Amino acid sequence: MLSFSWWHILVAGIWGGLLSLERRAFLQAMFSRPLVAATFAGVLLGDAHAGVYVGLVFELFYLGGASLGGAHADHETLPAVAGAAFAASLADASDGPSTAAMWSLGILMAAPLGPLGRVIENALDRRAARYLGAALSSADLGNFKRVSRQNLWAMWPHLVVFGAITSAFTWLAWGLSGLEQHLPLQLARGLAWAFPAMASVAAAMAVRGSRSRRAVRWAGAAAALTIAASAVMSLTGAHP
Repeated sequence: MLSFSWWHILVAGIWGGLLSLERRAFLQAMFSRPLVAATFAGVLLGDAHAGVYVGLVFELFYLGGASLGGAHADHETLPAVAGAAFAASLADASDGPSTAAMWSLGILMAAPLGPLGRVIENALDRRAARYLGAALSSADLGNFKRVSRQNLWAMWPHLVVFGAITSAFTWLAWGLSGLEQHLPLQLARGLAWAFPAMASVAAAMAVRGSRSRRAVRWAGAAAALTIAASAVMSLTGAHP
């Protein structure tokens, strides 16, 4: 196993944590959209291509997602940043540029973080609501320093939890880098072809306005079929 890039892990965690706050707690200037968030993650980790291509697919996945009232969509920022960090870290561990196979791995590994992030965010929002009453009471009394403290106590878990998940995915990429470099040729070729397959399915469903969760599932199915087809063709001597 290669030595870890602690700088990558730290930077990815800080970026992922800050964007989780930007998404809900402050600013909300669309920096947390998958394409923007992942692209900057790739730039920060030294592989802009990984950020752009991973972010592009996740942007298509979640193009129609929106939080309406109490119904929250999946967390679109977390998988985009984690997937981009995963792909960029794989490339850094291999001492070369990222590849379509790495982008596919990042997308497939990070896709489940969308619904997981929604569950975690809802739980953290319920915790944050407990500080609302204290903040309002302090504002009525003119104690605005206490109001600021209540806001900080409500927000810090978002920064820490989502930052930790992003850092964990970056660490995982370094842990799996040796395995990725020794994948069978047919599996590596299948992963490379899986990227355009997932992007095409996501784009088609985005045009139709399908729900983001369904788009992720269909894109995952397309990736699995593409990898399987590539493996079969390699074993039979037919090459795509």
